[in-house]
Amino acid sequence: MTMFAHTRVALGLLVLVGMAALTGCQPGVPDTVKIGVAQPLSGPLKDLGQDLVDGTQMAIDDINKEGLKIDGKLVKLEIMTADDKADAEAGKAAAKTLIDGGVIAVIGHLNSGVSIAAAPLYAEKMIPQLAISTKPEYTQLGLPTTFRLVASDALQSKAMGSIAGGLPGDHVYAVVDDNTPYGKSLAENALAQLKGKTIGVRASLDDKTTDFKALIGQLQEKKVDIFVTTLADFQIVALADQMVLAGMKNMQIVGSDTIKTEGMLKVNPAVGTIYATSPIIGAAEFTGGKPFLEKFRARFKHEPVYAAHYAYDAVHVLAAALKQAKSADGTKLVSALKKVDALAPVTSSMRFAEDGEQRYGSVSVYQLNHGAWFLLTRSDVW
Repeated sequence: MTMFAHTRVALGLLVLVGMAALTGCQPGVPDTVKIGVAQPLSGPLKDLGQDLVDGTQMAIDDINKEGLKIDGKLVKLEIMTADDKADAEAGKAAAKTLIDGGVIAVIGHLNSGVSIAAAPLYAEKMIPQLAISTKPEYTQLGLPTTFRLVASDALQSKAMGSIAGGLPGDHVYAVVDDNTPYGKSLAENALAQLKGKTIGVRASLDDKTTDFKALIGQLQEKKVDIFVTTLADFQIVALADQMVLAGMKNMQIVGSDTIKTEGMLKVNPAVGTIYATSPIIGAAEFTGGKPFLEKFRARFKHEPVYAAHYAYDAVHVLAAALKQAKSADGTKLVSALKKVDALAPVTSSMRFAEDGEQRYGSVSVYQLNHGAWFLLTRSDVW
């Protein structure tokens, strides 16, 4: 290479450095930043998954309207979705689709078993995974990229056991799970809180069962009057109808966050009293919930189904972390997420510990009464 060529290269480098200095941004900051959403978008849980997509999209639109700058460069946020079908293998395929699509973070997944299966794929590419999943093992994988948006089932199981075990009188209990990693673990840990109680039935079904004839026979035989479960809302709606037809009324059902949904409002009230524990606190219960709900209703023409506000806040926290990191680089973003003290618009308290757990997670207990959920109590210790 000639001296003249060397000079031209040097001058070119100086120009590039000078341009970067003038714009105040890193050359590596992209024009468009993609946020992935991996949720069940088909099957029985599709409404819950779509709710998280809707919350994410609303946040992205709001942030784009305000304008997001990363290290001085104006960037555009963009959503990319993938259907995990509430299945571990489909979840891994969804994760690969999002990774190949160039996402810098993922709001996913709903189901703990799916989150756990996909987590190593995100970690390999240093992509932060912000999950609504509650199984404790999710953040115990030893991966730097696992973040939880709510309290874990270590706390929820205590709430379930405390509420069920504290109901006055002598009772016979059934503990029934959906045989998923989430449901089975939560039910087992809730069962551990019922020491000294009479357990008439302990059963694992699956997460699609809606014919409960055999189970109802067992419940009647053992004279069960308190039903503790991790079955989903559509399953409990079907079970309640079948219980009432079988003459089983005035039951007390204690479920998890999978029944604290709008779908449960159509349950047959003749079945008895229904309680739900949930680390998912309703948007209306937060000070910032009212403007969020007004905006959500205006846009989607219905109430949020499950946890749209958590996805909405997660995107805002991601945006704050991108600003703090001054980069879309995965390692820097992961580090920033564990330090950023952003104001989440709805929940206000979305803060991640070093292990990715929520610092201020709590679990609420609700009662279904006259077609609506009413808060009974909430605690961060139980």
